[in-house]
Amino acid sequence: MRTFDLSPLYRSTVGFDRLFSLLDKATGFENGNAPTYPPYNIERTGENSYRVTIAVAGFSESELAIEAKENTLTVKGEKTPEPEGRRPELLYQGIAARAFERVFRLADFVEVKAAKLENGLLHIDLARELPEAMKPRAIRINTSVNGKVVDAKAA
Repeated sequence: MRTFDLSPLYRSTVGFDRLFSLLDKATGFENGNAPTYPPYNIERTGENSYRVTIAVAGFSESELAIEAKENTLTVKGEKTPEPEGRRPELLYQGIAARAFERVFRLADFVEVKAAKLENGLLHIDLARELPEAMKPRAIRINTSVNGKVVDAKAA
């Protein structure tokens, strides 16, 4: 039997969580081999709102770039090089300071609402806003008796 690794899609897509949860259950897939730097979380904060949190320790606001284009959210980080005279002599480097680019696929009508950098974590708030034409609406039922239209009333 063939198995399909859906985790790269699941981890980089916001707003399709129910679909991917069903696909994960159907395939029995739990853990995959996706890029791990920088680590991030995707959480649901409301019925139609989400938050992407990315661990960007060591990066300042000026070294981060967030771009939302069509159905894609791209977060880039690039450290500015230290001048030769100010570069410290590292005995051990355990804190990654490499450049990164993380791309998330967004569902239709998901928009970026806000972004903030707090305690080494970049929080990006998203919301799904359906246009009025796509929202469900109640349809009033009219009945006709002997050619006359009579409004139906709920009991």
